[in-house]
Amino acid sequence: MKNNRSITFLSLALLALSLICAPASGLAKGMVIKLATLAPDGSTWIKTFNAINAEIQEKTEGEIGLRIYPGGVLGDEKDMLRKMQIQQIHGAGLSSPGLSMLYKEIDIFQVPFLFQDHGEVDYVLTHMDAFFRKGLDQSGYVLLGWTGGGFVRLMTITPTTTLEDLKRAKVWTWEDAPISRAIFEEAGVTGIPLSVPDVMVGLQTGLVDVVYAPPAGAIALQWFTRIKYITDLPLIYITGGVVIKKNIFQRLKTDHQAIVQQVFSEHLGKLISAIRQDNEEALQIMVKHGVQIVTPPPDQVEVFKQISARALERLPETTFAPATMAEANRLLQKYRAGKP
Repeated sequence: MKNNRSITFLSLALLALSLICAPASGLAKGMVIKLATLAPDGSTWIKTFNAINAEIQEKTEGEIGLRIYPGGVLGDEKDMLRKMQIQQIHGAGLSSPGLSMLYKEIDIFQVPFLFQDHGEVDYVLTHMDAFFRKGLDQSGYVLLGWTGGGFVRLMTITPTTTLEDLKRAKVWTWEDAPISRAIFEEAGVTGIPLSVPDVMVGLQTGLVDVVYAPPAGAIALQWFTRIKYITDLPLIYITGGVVIKKNIFQRLKTDHQAIVQQVFSEHLGKLISAIRQDNEEALQIMVKHGVQIVTPPPDQVEVFKQISARALERLPETTFAPATMAEANRLLQKYRAGKP
């Protein structure tokens, strides 16, 4: 046991040393941009990052490359943000909760029932892109491109179709997502806060029996092996993006900045389409493995929407401004009015 502890300590020490001593800045040949993500190794996300790395190295003739830290090995998104601040890493692939810690207006993407389909998401994001990029820039970050995890659904050990079902359950709440916490509080549901890397242990030990994620995320994180039911009610659309510290990005040569931006934008656009396809296939895979889909009655759907609306009214000023939500709603109304 003592030897195991020594090995573990040595491994952590070597990881910390590699983070501190790896090339961090400057224009020296072989500069490494270090990026962290919760996406597990082997997932579509990591395959995309590897393709981005290969293309950037080719187009910069080996002067720029990426080092990816997958699967939450550096902690949750809050930990990644802290490591970016002290420049142990240079960037990260973040979900909307993580991005909103850099620019609070991105919190609108955590509003339940805001979007009805992918077309609405794309329309709002396209038309508000410059607004969000400016906010991130003012916070000291450059957005390299948007990503998307898909529509989130409840995934449970027992059938969950009503508010009373939720109140009886042990519900996970992401400790980095304050809007989710506010909604659970409004609903009278006792949430159990855990970081994403700790959720699997929570499911294995019975600490939680209700989680929420897009189907592809549940498979990538192996959560689907512990749940038995999916509630057929899309809650929110998980968007996200890849950011890099502005001061690091500005140290790149001008032509290299353009290459990095172009390569990330192109590949992340393809990733969004791939993830959406993955979600459709993931749902089918889970059903084949015995997971059952349950549908809440219409009156309960209305209850969930009313709870969400009341919770949003009580949100503190630390989240998005009313004007930001008003603009998103204006765009949605325009998009829906123009649909055939």
